[in-house]
Amino acid sequence: MNFLLTSAGIRNPSIHGALVDLLDKPVTEATALCIPTAVLPFPGGPTLAYRFITGATDNPMCELGWKSLGVLDLTALPSIRRESWVAAVQEADALLVQGGDVWYLSRWMRESGLADLLPSLRSTVYVGISAGSMVTAPVFGETYDDPHAPYVIDQGLGLVDFALLPHLDHADHPESTTSKVARMAAEVPVPTYGIDDQTAIKVRDGHVEVVSEGTWKVFAP
Repeated sequence: MNFLLTSAGIRNPSIHGALVDLLDKPVTEATALCIPTAVLPFPGGPTLAYRFITGATDNPMCELGWKSLGVLDLTALPSIRRESWVAAVQEADALLVQGGDVWYLSRWMRESGLADLLPSLRSTVYVGISAGSMVTAPVFGETYDDPHAPYVIDQGLGLVDFALLPHLDHADHPESTTSKVARMAAEVPVPTYGIDDQTAIKVRDGHVEVVSEGTWKVFAP
């Protein structure tokens, strides 16, 4: 599995080019499943999920002109015959994972069985937004209840070998200042990337590349 881990979606031509490179085909020839699960616990979650699916957000992802687009809600998977949804995932060129509550997403990645399936998807591209990117790491940190509090660090899926914090120095994300990201990075055993909304991390065959038209910083463990 290859990865394009973004802070805020396919926000510029450089990130779009990285997506096309990972797909090995134009977006218009690729199929995708979008996963809105992480946003459901938020106030107005169903509306936020609909806006993501229909491309009515500031985080371009579903509206890129995919050949086909389906929806995969992780909370429903335990009640569905496994062979039905596994086949749909295996046939998709890309999984588009919305941001939101990273703890909730991590829980349902595991409980749904998708986390166990992901390592076997050799040619699939995992495309994350914010929490959808963070959950792939061995560890993640979040402060939803109080953005001014220290990060609470928890175990991620370990699909990549670094940690990631999105929205670096964004005015609407006081939890993601460079100084706070640095403090969290000092507590974890892997490199930590802080990326802004014009930056993504591309991982192909284990090789990590930062794709950016903005600002980013990597902190040593």
